[in-house]
Amino acid sequence: MAIITLTTDLGSKDFYQAALKGSILSILPTANIVDVTHEVPSFNISYAAFVLKNVYPYFPKGTVHLIGIDSVFSENTKYIALKHHDHYFVGADNGIFSLLFEEKPEEIVELNIMQDLKYLHFPLVDIFVKAAVHLSKGAKLKDIGVPTDNIEQRMLLNPVIERDIIRGSVIYIDTFCNVITNITKDLFTKIQRNRDFTLYFRKSETITQLSWHYNEVPEGEKLCLFGISNHLEIAINKGKASGLLGLHLSDIVRVEFHP
Repeated sequence: MAIITLTTDLGSKDFYQAALKGSILSILPTANIVDVTHEVPSFNISYAAFVLKNVYPYFPKGTVHLIGIDSVFSENTKYIALKHHDHYFVGADNGIFSLLFEEKPEEIVELNIMQDLKYLHFPLVDIFVKAAVHLSKGAKLKDIGVPTDNIEQRMLLNPVIERDIIRGSVIYIDTFCNVITNITKDLFTKIQRNRDFTLYFRKSETITQLSWHYNEVPEGEKLCLFGISNHLEIAINKGKASGLLGLHLSDIVRVEFHP
């Protein structure tokens, strides 16, 4: 059964999400539609890229990932489909793919599917759906688009390294209000070199020890650990770290390593 995942900023209040699913099922009634999330902040492609990057490897090869972020019609934006690690991705070429992958995708096409004027303002339910369904049926990328080597480039805000200090920032807050930073486990380990550290945030707040799991500290106590995303997280056991610690997206965190 064909699997099509959906990652959008459509939310759940309006009819847009249902219209998208209905469009897929109208063409492919047997489609297995999986919601990754529809709660991406409007037009926030870096947020969406982080979510999808941590999700897609868990799906079977051949899965089609439809991305509906900042996808409204624009004469200056092209729509593309690509193949990466035997997964297929469909979306607007607005920079999200340069944030999603660390290396160049294996194959990229600019979609040449005819736009139905009735859906000109909402290509997500038209061009994107048709491309996703074609690919889920086993079509080749060359069947739905023209090969291209170029995709829009965007840059992530990377941590700043100053000798024994890593300055990072908050890039994601999950449903449990765990605060995820842009400091990866590989970077942390590289700079740490088995030394002690102090994690600073919100002026006087500090953490000096890595935990292996959330229940390693008493309920209500703060901790830091590397979660499933392999990014440094700040959490509170059975608590809402973001609200209780006053941490928000883009806030600065600092890790200092001691001799």
